[in-house]
Amino acid sequence: MFTVTLLTSPEERALSGALVESLRNAWGGGEVRWLSVDEVAEFDVPARPGNEAEVRADLQPGGTDLIVQPAAGRRRRMLLADMDSTMIRQECIDELAAEAGVGERVAEITARAMNGELDFEGALLERVALLKGLDEAVIHHVLEHRITYMPGGFELVATMKAAGAHTVLVSGGFTAFASRVAAALGFHEHRANVLLAEGGRLTGDVARPILGREAKVAALEEVTARLGIDAADVLAVGDGANDLGMLGRAGTGVALHAKPAVQAQARIVVNHGDLSALLFLQGYARSEFVT
Repeated sequence: MFTVTLLTSPEERALSGALVESLRNAWGGGEVRWLSVDEVAEFDVPARPGNEAEVRADLQPGGTDLIVQPAAGRRRRMLLADMDSTMIRQECIDELAAEAGVGERVAEITARAMNGELDFEGALLERVALLKGLDEAVIHHVLEHRITYMPGGFELVATMKAAGAHTVLVSGGFTAFASRVAAALGFHEHRANVLLAEGGRLTGDVARPILGREAKVAALEEVTARLGIDAADVLAVGDGANDLGMLGRAGTGVALHAKPAVQAQARIVVNHGDLSALLFLQGYARSEFVT
């Protein structure tokens, strides 16, 4: 048995009931369950539809995401989340670079690295080198004035925690940001890279080992082993090429507003919903969210 979920932007709430019924009838689905009025609906089908990919592509221009996944055991026991452009709207290194006057150069490298066009560790070191000499106090300024949270993040973490799940923020970014974001959103723990500084100014380097794609997979394996659960019990979410490893290992791996190369490889893609989509995919109705 598989569950089909159709969702749209929570701001637009433009999911057509006629569309849902049409697709349910075409695929021989069961009763429609509305998890949020005009926003999210789901129904079960006996087998994965053969034209799933084509229908998903057809629905994208109209602002609707389509996800098909096994119906059993959808509620996960651990959340493993990327930070930059996932739990927050920005890339922290790009915001630091903008303050340092090298914003365009760094942002271009970031975009290529997140799309898998550049080696993550090499691209990180290249970008951090451009921040050499930046006043360490700029980090606090960026946190206060340039960082905003992705909608649905507070509800995602709080609802999964209330259901007994363990929550981990794992970032190829920096601990100075991850510690603040993790505390604000209520994550149980966080992991990220350490920006090095001397005399109150950035040295243009990060501590080793660098937390990249393989380190995110290692975090998944280490934390699940500690908790006594399996990778299948994990819901992972990210947007960049360095997230593909953990997305592939997790029981539910979601590419959220992801780069094209990531969308092409991810099993579950959400382009129109926000982080609350990760709760809908587990079968939570909006009325069940912890706010």
